[in-house]
Amino acid sequence: MTIKREEEGQIRTAVKTINDAVTRFESRYAVQDKQDVLSMCALQLASKAELATKQSHDVQSQMSKVLVDVEAALDAVLQD
Repeated sequence: MTIKREEEGQIRTAVKTINDAVTRFESRYAVQDKQDVLSMCALQLASKAELATKQSHDVQSQMSKVLVDVEAALDAVLQD
């Protein structure tokens, strides 16, 4: 895997997140197969990413509505 120098910090953080999740799952559950633990980690991280994406879209939608309201208020003031 080739990593760009500017992405190295992000990759190191991702590796730490995965390693922490693996350790957490191994300590909580009697899982013998490393592949099962990695699958659990992948599912957890994908779920978190999906939730973050949904929340981001919700915020964008709310901000769009606010901007429309601000624009309408500005138009009303400028037309007077």
